[in-house]
Order: sequence, then C-alpha cells, then structure tokens
Amino acid sequence: MTKITRTHSSTPQATPSTAAAAGAAAAAEQEISSPVSARRKAKVVIVGAAGQLGVALQACPQAEAFEVVALSRSQLDVASAESVASSDALSDASVIINAAAYTDVDGAETAPESAHLVNALGPKYLAARAKQEGAYLIHVSTDYVFGDVVHSGPPRPLQVDDDTVPNTMYGRTKLVGETNVVDSGADAVIVRTAWVWSGPTQPEAKDFVSTMIGLARGGTAEGSIINVVDDQRGNPTFVGDLAEGIWKLAERAVSGDAVRGVVHATGSGDATWLDVARAVFAAIGEDPGRVRACTSAEFPRPARRPAWSVLSPDSWLAAGLSPLPEWEATLRRVLS
Repeated sequence: MTKITRTHSSTPQATPSTAAAAGAAAAAEQEISSPVSARRKAKVVIVGAAGQLGVALQACPQAEAFEVVALSRSQLDVASAESVASSDALSDASVIINAAAYTDVDGAETAPESAHLVNALGPKYLAARAKQEGAYLIHVSTDYVFGDVVHSGPPRPLQVDDDTVPNTMYGRTKLVGETNVVDSGADAVIVRTAWVWSGPTQPEAKDFVSTMIGLARGGTAEGSIINVVDDQRGNPTFVGDLAEGIWKLAERAVSGDAVRGVVHATGSGDATWLDVARAVFAAIGEDPGRVRACTSAEFPRPARRPAWSVLSPDSWLAAGLSPLPEWEATLRRVLS
C-alpha cells in the first residue's frame, strides 16, 4: 500500500519509488472531481448559418450543449466541391447540419444553374465530407419535392414515401439533393419542412408573417384591403420550433440513437395563406377583415406554388420525436 502525504500547501509528496502511484492517484482524483461540463462537447457544424434556419439554430438553448461552428456562405461555399473538401471547419465534426439552400423559388426558374449548384450538388459534397469524417448529416429539404399532388380521394397529409413529382426548378433541384444524400451512403437524415416563418424574431428574413405585419402596420394605406391566396394549403412552421426539432436529432445522433431516412417536420395543423394572414392581423390587434381571399390565378408567379403541401408527421412521431407545436398557438405566442 502506498502512503501519500500532503503538506499544508496541498502539494502531493512521494518518494521516487512511489511517484508513479502518486501520479495515478492524483489523476484519478482529478477525474472524479471534474464536472461533466468540462468534458469535450460534440462538434456540430451549421452550414448556411446566416440564413433564417441557421440563425434560429444558433439561438436555441440546446446549442449550448455542443461545440457549435457556424459557417455562412462566405466561410463555406457548398456549391464548391473544393471548398467543402478542404474546409478545416468540418474536420472532426460529429454532426453537420445543412441549412444552406437556394430558396428563391421564382428566381430558380431563371437561374437554374445557381439553384442546382446549391440545392443539388451542395448536399452531394457535404454528404461525401460527412462520410469521410464519420459525421451524421442532417439535410433540410422541402415540401416542393412533391409538386402538385393528385388525390384519388379526399386530400390527405403527404407521407415520406409518396410520389415526388416536382414541377418547379426549386423542387427539382431539392429532390436531386435528397437523392445525392441517399446515394452517398453517409449516415444521414433528410428533414422535409414547409411554410417556414420567423416573424419578429427575424424581421430581416422577409418571411410571410413579417410581410403581413408590415402590411398591417404601415405598408399600405390605413384600412386598405389586402388580397391573399386561399387555394394553397400547408403547415405553417415557426423556425424556432423547427430548429429545436433539428437539435433533438443532433442530440439523438450524439447519444448513439440516430434517426435515419426521411422525416417530415412541420408545425402541427394546417391552413391556407389566407388563414395565416388573418391570424397575424388578429394577433397584432389589426382587423382581420381587411384580408380578403383571392386565387393563385389572380396572383401569378414565375414558379407554380403547390396547392397541397400538408405533410404528415407520422415519420417524425414514429422516430419517437415530439410533435412540433400547433401553428396558430405558436403564432399568437410569438406575436404577443
């Protein structure tokens, strides 16, 4: 048995013959007394960090449990194979979250090459790097991969394995991106979402809710009528709730219980854009009667919008994940 004595200065004293044992004991004592927080955190890299979702991911309390590296386009260009392959920031990552996307739905119709580089090739390059690093890839996709859905009966929420027949360049490039992730063999999950909004949490994002707030409070003459389409239906999704759900996926992966395949993550419940607009007006004390219904045909856009974008949460729930909050209650809470 080795005896270790201590001076009043608490410096371990040992004879040369017992130095190794003393060192081992000190190391053991240090390990026992070290807090859990001192252990190395898992490294999570957020790609597309300056975008609406990227900003929300960084603002989530769950981010504090990880070593977060947030990369904007200027720091990592996903459209460049060389940029992704050579990025030191991706080294030793446990999780890579791809929140980068070319989201200008109308712009993609006239700039298909740009959309393809970011939405189709970007995921391919990131998946290859994730596989190389042994990292888990969370790739964010969209309801636009479905295109216009033809129902043989009453409309129903779209499942992850329903046919994907996108009819816009944005949707096509996002679907190719999904396929590239799957074909890469990387450990990954594809998260489809829809109708993402941030409102006053990120007014610079220029999302639908922020636009409605601006129109209600001064973007038009007082008491004027605003026309909003009522023939498109989907799941309004608060970006903060989506970000929390994605962090849950990261937590699961780091703990050895990763979710794989394709899942749908949207706010609970569905609505038309007219419903959302009126709910915004009501929540901020404006007259929802100022918002009138119109059709998509009366508001033509370069890219066709899906009439039905209601995504089923079954895949999300089957993975043991909690449903995202109900959209209208969340809207009232955020705007209150």
